[in-house]
Amino acid sequence: MATAFQWLRSLIFMIVIYAWMVTLGILFLPYAIVTKRGALNACKTYARTTIWMARWMIGIRSEVRGTPPTEQVLIAAKHQSFFDILLIFNAVPHGKFIMKRELLWTPVIGLYAKRLGCIPVNRGKKGAAISKMVKDVAAEFEEPGQLVIYPQGTRVAPGSQKPYKVGTAILYEGLGDPCVPVAANVGVFWPRTGILRKPGLAIVEFLDPIEPGVARKAFMSRLETAIESKSNELMREVGFDPDAVH
Repeated sequence: MATAFQWLRSLIFMIVIYAWMVTLGILFLPYAIVTKRGALNACKTYARTTIWMARWMIGIRSEVRGTPPTEQVLIAAKHQSFFDILLIFNAVPHGKFIMKRELLWTPVIGLYAKRLGCIPVNRGKKGAAISKMVKDVAAEFEEPGQLVIYPQGTRVAPGSQKPYKVGTAILYEGLGDPCVPVAANVGVFWPRTGILRKPGLAIVEFLDPIEPGVARKAFMSRLETAIESKSNELMREVGFDPDAVH
């Protein structure tokens, strides 16, 4: 009975947040077309209100730990669900995301992603995609911001394993900026698929930056070790054992 009630709460919550996305998208549209600041304010408003609704409608409390960067950096984050996107974006001044190209054609999301300066990537053409991504990022970073990339390239369920892709290292080398790893446990409560969301404490944690100039192999090793070890620690903190999944 409790699970059925939580599923119903989750369904109502999902309907509300997507209707709210469309409503805000329409209300802010003139402002977003005139200035990129309008798009940023719309997305910040959506992130803040959805985080608030998650707490009161479905019982997902949230916490951001560490020090969110305010300067121009590369953020390499654990990606478990839509909720970690909201928490990271809400925590930094001007987040821009590396995103799959198909999202550009998504109503509301696509338009605002363009105005925010997000970088679309064609994941089907790996070599060409990485080369174009570096050029696009260099052009976009004429306006400073925090560029967010997901090193595993997709959402990964808690306890699952997916390799870290070299595109993060190539961006790190090309930008010459520090890279801030981010760990998360949010997938324990807000899964990457399905309707049911579970109550609990969803955490993202900004970790110590990796300074510019680290060799590629060493960088990838440090990045994966930092993100995976801390993410596993955060999941265990809330009672989920990632090792039990294997």
